[in-house]
Amino acid sequence: MAYQIIWSSESARVYDKIIEYLNDNWYESDIFNFLEKTNEILSLLERSPYLFRFSKKQNVFEVIISKHNLLIYEINESLKQVYLLTFIDTRSNPKLKKVKIKKARND
Repeated sequence: MAYQIIWSSESARVYDKIIEYLNDNWYESDIFNFLEKTNEILSLLERSPYLFRFSKKQNVFEVIISKHNLLIYEINESLKQVYLLTFIDTRSNPKLKKVKIKKARND
């Protein structure tokens, strides 16, 4: 049975900001590549959400979407759902990651 992907408002907001940034500062091919990679990862999550790295410290899963973007998600096994918490800029301060995850969980 496939898992359902649930976007938090935080993950949707950050995703839109990434697309906007790419649109303003990069080439159309870069936007296409980011969209393709994200869709590929989401497709994998629907079938095998435990495929990617688990962070015991934060109790979340992490998957690299691109060189600069990390997707943070949780799994609700009983409901067969993958809850997308947020995207993190890998160049940012690692301490901000904890704050962003907490904010997304309170979404």
